[in-house]
Amino acid sequence: MNTNAEYNYIEINKHSWNNRTDTHLNSEFYNLEGFLNGDTSLNSIELEILEEIKGKSILHLQCHFGQDTISLSRLGAEVTGVDLSDKAIESAIKIAKETNSNTQFICCDLYDLENHLDKQFDIVFTSYGTITWLPDLDKWGKLISKFLKPNGKFIFVEFHPVVWMFDDNFEKIGYNYFNVAPIVETENGTYADKDAKISQSYVTWNHSMSEVISSLIGNKMEIVDFKEYDYSPYNVFRNMVEFEPKKFRIKHLDDKIPMVYSIVAKRKI
Repeated sequence: MNTNAEYNYIEINKHSWNNRTDTHLNSEFYNLEGFLNGDTSLNSIELEILEEIKGKSILHLQCHFGQDTISLSRLGAEVTGVDLSDKAIESAIKIAKETNSNTQFICCDLYDLENHLDKQFDIVFTSYGTITWLPDLDKWGKLISKFLKPNGKFIFVEFHPVVWMFDDNFEKIGYNYFNVAPIVETENGTYADKDAKISQSYVTWNHSMSEVISSLIGNKMEIVDFKEYDYSPYNVFRNMVEFEPKKFRIKHLDDKIPMVYSIVAKRKI
């Protein structure tokens, strides 16, 4: 365990995401031009479990530069996005202005959100590669519960914890399934552009399915829907093939492992 990195994880990860932002804005992966012209960034998985959101208030956690946040707004919701990266939030505000969106954005560490926001929402939403940046899921569950209205819904889509056990080439088990210690690494490039001439260090944590579910049910949340998917809507890992439009699997593993899961939870009264 790199204790120093663990204590400084907020600063390290903020720098990591700031360093990625320009590359992501210019990447084919995020297709900013298409988005500015009206394309949605949301996938069928989250659209199906979100259902009708017109007129709903939504809090979007870990929103990066706000494409999903603004996409939710385009569906008629009143949306507030939160992210640690000041560079990403600056870009989100600019994109919202360019698209005539009334989406609001807050830049802060997620665990510090209650010092920046005093409101409850109909829906809390977060998706794809978010909880790996958080060391304590009980605090996460408390935060979700705090910002949801009674009977409000938490909509969550995330990469499956089985995925994070593998090495980068998906050839062997490289990491613990359970949250035993912070993972401190440095990467060249980024998932949105693997050949990008950037490098950044980061600190992440693996979270088992039981840890995720316990953090919700232990904080006044009731799980009302849970699904697992044998594909990813994003080509973000090595050795992936697209077997249907916007559906990717690890080539040599095919449909043998879960890639993504979704949870819908309701805030108890």
